Amino acid sequence: MCGVLGVSGVPEAARVAYSGLYALQHRGQESAGIVSVDPDGRAHSHLGMGLVSEVFSDAVLDNLPGDIAIGHTRYSTAGSTVLANAQPRLVNYRNVPLSLSHNGNLTNAAEIKDDLVDQGALFMSSSDSEVLVHLIARSVARDPAQQIRGALEQVEGAYSLVIGIGRTLYAAVDSRGFRPLFLARLGSGLIVASETCAFDLLGATVIRELEPGDFVRITDGQLEELPPLGSRPRSRCVFELVYFSRPDSQIFGHSVDRVRRELGRHLAREHPADDAEVVFSVPDSANAMALGFSEVSGIKLEHGLIRNHYIGRTFIQPSQAHRVAKVRIKFNPVREVIDGKSVAVVDDSLVRGTTSKGLVQMIRAAGARKVHLRLASPPIIGPCHYGIDTPNPEELIATTRSLDDIRAHLGVDSLAYLSLEGMLSAAGGENGYCHACFSNQYPTHIPDNPIQLRQIPPLIPTHA
Repeated sequence: MCGVLGVSGVPEAARVAYSGLYALQHRGQESAGIVSVDPDGRAHSHLGMGLVSEVFSDAVLDNLPGDIAIGHTRYSTAGSTVLANAQPRLVNYRNVPLSLSHNGNLTNAAEIKDDLVDQGALFMSSSDSEVLVHLIARSVARDPAQQIRGALEQVEGAYSLVIGIGRTLYAAVDSRGFRPLFLARLGSGLIVASETCAFDLLGATVIRELEPGDFVRITDGQLEELPPLGSRPRSRCVFELVYFSRPDSQIFGHSVDRVRRELGRHLAREHPADDAEVVFSVPDSANAMALGFSEVSGIKLEHGLIRNHYIGRTFIQPSQAHRVAKVRIKFNPVREVIDGKSVAVVDDSLVRGTTSKGLVQMIRAAGARKVHLRLASPPIIGPCHYGIDTPNPEELIATTRSLDDIRAHLGVDSLAYLSLEGMLSAAGGENGYCHACFSNQYPTHIPDNPIQLRQIPPLIPTHA
């Protein structure tokens, strides 16, 4: 999962992109980057490891002139956590700069990469996104839009893209629409971003969400709709609504906050915690879910856990060791709320179980008499191949343990998950969601070796 952003026709576009990336920081914390293009068509780039605030300074932004910019915050799902994999990708292409920001996973990237290497291609990174740069560069089409289209027709999986060629931006969403992407107007310019919360910070006005298969061209802040990509069944990622997107965003036609409240309401109906005296969330993504649970159950809502907001999201840390280390410094229990009480704890999901086990130990140590854990999504039983870092089924606690075993492992008195039907109903009752990680019903062909896709090494030609 990553955050992508594009700016066209706006003065000091890099500073605008910088502010927008702040709002998208939750989508990726490993690296950040901005490429700007000045009026003469020259590209200027700065990439770095870490948070947006750590990568950029006033001095850096002063060296990114122009009214066009592309930005990216990275959370690795294919490729290792190194600077070489930071985005936007920037290359010199047919005498003009080509830059690319990608959110998603290309499920056939390893196969395409092997073929390109055998043809003599040199890869500078292990990111699957670099495959797109090579495919565009090798196109025989004359028009850049056709070069991009030809590349996209060869890849499978999830992509929401912003691509700059010279002083023109292109934005595209795969035909299944796994990941969100939006257009907004700022003055006489246009902005593309992964979530609407970026526009709120910038004072931009939302135009619309790009639909699955949409392909647009933006030149000097002017929008041109291009023929859409091939039609396929919609597969919007439901986990965007459950966890990844910010609650103040609108995605897939829904308010994230309202969907999460409804998830909590459904959870309370399906799995009440009758003897609980207070209910509280695992902040922050479950805050609205706990509110909905309280509304239906009548159990008093409290702030039982305080989150340190200077610590990143534990789920999207790049390694298990980082997740374990950050649990204790990320949360702290409020003893006055918990001591001596039976508590219902609402969380959005249970992936590996690392964070939840540590939290339950904290809650017990704060004096909880009973702990009832309620999860506002079904058990995660399959890896995601479309942009979420769950490639190894052995890391998923629901694939290796029964419900009773999980309850005992976590140390809770009761444990319950929201049903798949309840989750989809809360998300609007639509059929157009991808829920493969909850159901093992994948909308595309999946790679034979997902671990290979997670850590594709940089390749060099094996023969001339």
